[in-house]
Amino acid sequence: MCYSDEARVPLPPISGAAADQGDLVLTSSDGTKFASYFARAEKPTGAGIVVMPDVRGLHQFYKELGQRFAEAGIDAVAIDYFGRTAGIGDRGEGFDFMPHVEKTTQEDIAKDVAAAIAYLKSKDGGAVKSVFTVGFCFGGSSSWNQSAFQPGLNGAIGFYGRPPRSEPYISKMKAPLLLLLAGADAATPQEAFHEFDKKLTDANVAHEMHIYEGAPHSFFDRTFDQWKDACDDAWRRMLAFTKKHG
Repeated sequence: MCYSDEARVPLPPISGAAADQGDLVLTSSDGTKFASYFARAEKPTGAGIVVMPDVRGLHQFYKELGQRFAEAGIDAVAIDYFGRTAGIGDRGEGFDFMPHVEKTTQEDIAKDVAAAIAYLKSKDGGAVKSVFTVGFCFGGSSSWNQSAFQPGLNGAIGFYGRPPRSEPYISKMKAPLLLLLAGADAATPQEAFHEFDKKLTDANVAHEMHIYEGAPHSFFDRTFDQWKDACDDAWRRMLAFTKKHG
């Protein structure tokens, strides 16, 4: 997994307040009920974002991330992946996530993302005018894949995603991508990122790629003091991306 329960979300450069936040149960188009967490902006910009966690599913780091987006004016919903196989339950560090990860499909994940998007576009979710996804590790590549799965998506952001998980969907991608990558990611060599960049360019998929040289997998963490500048830069890039494509 990317983040332990000790990890903390870096603070956004623009900080307001969340008007409301809390646990939520959403229902996918196939009838699956799954856990999620919403955070409504006190001063909304009209943008909304679906937060896609790492392999452990919906745990505290991603709930906090939803709050931080709301503080920056972006209504947020963070989702869990495992409603079909693990039900609605705790995703603490003791959760045995891999058997459930192995049963996920990108198609089912897309159904859950679509339910979260529908919530954000509803009155209860903020009636957002533009919607994005952001994901980390397993959720990073799954976020990029939403460019192929979600009609009308404004953009897909991914941290430390693995390109091989997204390359099969390149030909169907329509929404622009933002790739925020760790230069010292032990899970993926830099060559794979550059090859992915080339394949996206050849397919005319609009995208921006930034590699943080020397940064480890999961560098986006307030407890990593030495990567504060990278975290601040990642926030600036995400907020600029949502403003550009909103």
